[in-house]
Amino acid sequence: SSHEHKLNFKKSKEVCLNYIQDAMLQKQWKRAAEFLTFYIESLEKDFSTAYMGPSEMIWRIGTEILCHHSHSSMKQFNSFIEQMKTLGVKRYLKVCLEHAFHLLCNGLIDEAYQNLSLAESWRFGEQTTIQDKEMKLIQAYRGLLDYYSWSKQKNILLEHGQNGFEDLSVEQEMHSCFRKAAVNLKEIIKIPGVWDLFVKCYVDLLEFYGDHNEACQVLNEYAYNSKFPANPNAHVYLYQFLKRHGESKKSLISALKILHDIVPSHELMIDFNTMLQKSKKRKKRQLGLEVIFAALDYAGWKENVKAWSCLARQVKQIVISEKHLDWIKQEWNSRKDWWPAFHFSRYLAKRNWQENESLSYEKALVAGILLGKDGKYFKYVSHQGCKAQVKRFRILKKFVNKHNPAYLRISG
Repeated sequence: SSHEHKLNFKKSKEVCLNYIQDAMLQKQWKRAAEFLTFYIESLEKDFSTAYMGPSEMIWRIGTEILCHHSHSSMKQFNSFIEQMKTLGVKRYLKVCLEHAFHLLCNGLIDEAYQNLSLAESWRFGEQTTIQDKEMKLIQAYRGLLDYYSWSKQKNILLEHGQNGFEDLSVEQEMHSCFRKAAVNLKEIIKIPGVWDLFVKCYVDLLEFYGDHNEACQVLNEYAYNSKFPANPNAHVYLYQFLKRHGESKKSLISALKILHDIVPSHELMIDFNTMLQKSKKRKKRQLGLEVIFAALDYAGWKENVKAWSCLARQVKQIVISEKHLDWIKQEWNSRKDWWPAFHFSRYLAKRNWQENESLSYEKALVAGILLGKDGKYFKYVSHQGCKAQVKRFRILKKFVNKHNPAYLRISG
């Protein structure tokens, strides 16, 4: 019966798709291609009136297979993509964008630019909101390629300038690329979203032509506009820009404070801690201690000598002055149950001593103050250092023994 035929056909299609998926997961691209061919042929024989909407599935699967198949060529890929563009007008711009990415991955920059330019001139019926967003993406990526051309021309001009040459045609071409890139990049970064690469390129253009105020405004908007998603990179770019242009410590600290709140393990926390430690304000120095403790909560920082050095220096200053021991106590209270095993085990003491003497020294100082002179880490490292007759380890041992009462106060 007709109903039975439809059920069997639907089941066979699902089985075929499962075979394709299985082949792709096992990276059997030739086998996957054969099953996809059967799948497409079966769709052509489908006389059912129900719309199955397989075009996007074919596009996605086919693209993946052609990208990995050992016998596929760029000519075949281009031919397949052109067919996919005609399968569904609603997906036309998406397919064009993916086509451009594939061309770029294969170093075909001019072809990618031409593809994006053609897509930009495409129109179908009444422009929908989705099509409008996709068109902005097309324009934005074309702007990136204009930026790339501008950067190339700029480098040529700078090289020629150093040798005493002037090439007006290169300069004109560079300015032309700047104008086209700036227009498209400026438009895309107005839309709430994550536009890291586009923002970086646009700021680079503005900085080169000396428009620092506009560049600063763009970065502030990207970092602080509540309509944009929380993005640590936005604060990194702003901090780097402010630092390049010699802005005040207050501005730098403000940018890094928000970065700390979002990503306490970011590598810039070393810079942040250093600035805060140098501050005359007590609250900022306390924040500095909090920042470096928080960074060392993460496994990626376990063997970071700079981080341990920052913590050791600040902890040592506090212990010598006998002021603000409560700062250390406050940070240690939430960590004393797990930091000893995480950072200060005998196994780590032995490994650190063998691999990095400087790391073991900084950690031993911190361990001696936080866990006392009888702590496993401090005892092992100080013993090895004294045994090896390294002077700074003898001084370290004396320092921890002398200030052991501080440990008693911190430990409560």
